[in-house]
Amino acid sequence: MFVKICGTTSEGDALLAVALGADAVGFIFAPSRRQVSPMLVADIVKRLPPEILTVGVFRDESPQRVVTVAARAGVRAVQLHGRESAADFRWVHEHVRVMIRAFAAGDPEVAKASDYGADIVMLDNPNPGSGQTFDWGLAADVPVGERLMIAGGLTPENVGVAIAQVRPWGVDVASGVEREPGRKDPVKLRAFVANARRAAAEHESTSGPAAHGPYDWQQEDDWKRDNDAQPDIG
Repeated sequence: MFVKICGTTSEGDALLAVALGADAVGFIFAPSRRQVSPMLVADIVKRLPPEILTVGVFRDESPQRVVTVAARAGVRAVQLHGRESAADFRWVHEHVRVMIRAFAAGDPEVAKASDYGADIVMLDNPNPGSGQTFDWGLAADVPVGERLMIAGGLTPENVGVAIAQVRPWGVDVASGVEREPGRKDPVKLRAFVANARRAAAEHESTSGPAAHGPYDWQQEDDWKRDNDAQPDIG
């Protein structure tokens, strides 16, 4: 079970998430109560272990700006959470190693998720950041074979039920492990990770092409040699 802790706003919370067993730490660059600056994130990611996937979250930004900000912040993955086209998504993917495409539950575009070539497909509440769940039955709209990550209103109390019902490849949480917007609660965070792992073990939750993560940090140098991570954007 891949566990992503999103809405991280401080080095302390990022290190806490890692210490408690998270696989990925997300930073929101889109307008939000949890929005952070690329400069702050750059300082944080330098202190995280290389095996942790660091994710920059964007919504309806130009592809060029997404790549520029992601490079400035030093994140290894980008999550696009708006109305970006498949063509724009694929352009960004040429310059960013790991890409997450987020869809609102019930959006007809979910059925076309495979067109994006995403490493991970996320299904979220139509109002991201609201702390509300959605009808988990809508996860059936995601094409078979995609790594499915669910988000939206997950908490330590309901993550096990969500995993049992949806059998996702991964889970994502922000507000469900906070003591206040932008600040994580250590007790909730520990419980969330533990409950997610327990439920995954009980239900053999391994949806998608592989149970492991989409990113092998040990191959980072090879990827950089084979790809131009800094596009000429004029």
